[in-house]
Amino acid sequence: MQTHVITCTPMDESMRLELQDLTRACAQPETWVMELVQIGILEPLPDAAGTPSEWHFSAQALFTARKVQRLQHDLGVNLEGAALALELMAQMDAMRARMQRAGVAD
Repeated sequence: MQTHVITCTPMDESMRLELQDLTRACAQPETWVMELVQIGILEPLPDAAGTPSEWHFSAQALFTARKVQRLQHDLGVNLEGAALALELMAQMDAMRARMQRAGVAD
């Protein structure tokens, strides 16, 4: 019988991730994360220097990158399609929040 050990790290908004953290967590090459930045899906933190090896990301970037992976894997969308889907999902979330504040049920 083989035993697997899974290590988990609690994440909050103060956590900063490096490029290598994202590539490791998503099992993707650095070029994939760099494309996410180029397209505008991910954005390095403002205090990060210009070179990819010096980029830092918020913890939210990991969740966004994993969402892109699922869109690509499950639906076969390209990165531009994933960017559009993420934008539409964010708009829907904002609309639902406004409706909830206004007392309008789904």
